[in-house]
Amino acid sequence: MMPSYFFAHGAPSIVLEDNEYTKLLKQFKDHSPKPRAIVLFSAHWEESIQTVSAAPAYETIYDFGGFQDELYRMTYPARSDESLVERIQSLFTKQGIENVRNEQRGLDHGAWAVLKLLYPEADIPVVALSVNRHLPLAQQYEIGKALAALREQDVLLIGSGGTVHNLRKLNWRSEGIDRWAEQFDDWIQEKLEMWDTEALFQYRELAPHAQEAVPTSEHFIPLLLAMGTGDAGRSARLLHRSYQYGNLGLSCWQFN
Repeated sequence: MMPSYFFAHGAPSIVLEDNEYTKLLKQFKDHSPKPRAIVLFSAHWEESIQTVSAAPAYETIYDFGGFQDELYRMTYPARSDESLVERIQSLFTKQGIENVRNEQRGLDHGAWAVLKLLYPEADIPVVALSVNRHLPLAQQYEIGKALAALREQDVLLIGSGGTVHNLRKLNWRSEGIDRWAEQFDDWIQEKLEMWDTEALFQYRELAPHAQEAVPTSEHFIPLLLAMGTGDAGRSARLLHRSYQYGNLGLSCWQFN
């Protein structure tokens, strides 16, 4: 059965960087079986109704500003998979999750920045999924759980976001790590490894520095969506954790 993953996508410039985290992503395909398709929840696609991408060919969305010119020339010309789109919609509907399809939207950088590092050839079908920050966290988990059966069909399920994501707190010149970010991630790591969903669903009240780490939840939600896909095995393994600009989290979790 294919494991599921949470990948932090960090700043858009991560695609150009050479560090331990980008090395992990670039070497991912060398140590993992090639998936038949990829399904990815992106923090940069928010909708009030669960939306499934179904564009025959994706445009590359540059949903950021002020970064290197090279980034705006990058493309990720992946294609969707109509049969997989239909399968995803069927799984959602079976669990009572209202959903619609979108045949126009391309891939935002929450999707393509990660995929560019994982599978630069763009030769694997991709279906992107939206997030909705306004749903209860327990419901986010259930949305991920609804797709768990895809793991048995060699589909790679990914949540792309960030555990610590507060752009107002970034220190663009920092080479250190802010302690509050580490303390928040320490708490998250403990609860994930224990599979303590009750605590995780209450992280705003229970986790240290939660408001600083997660001022808005759209980047945190993909972690719970990815976790939900691993509900059957309930095994969480931290593969990497580091930070950009003092506190922007770069973590990778594997769920089995």
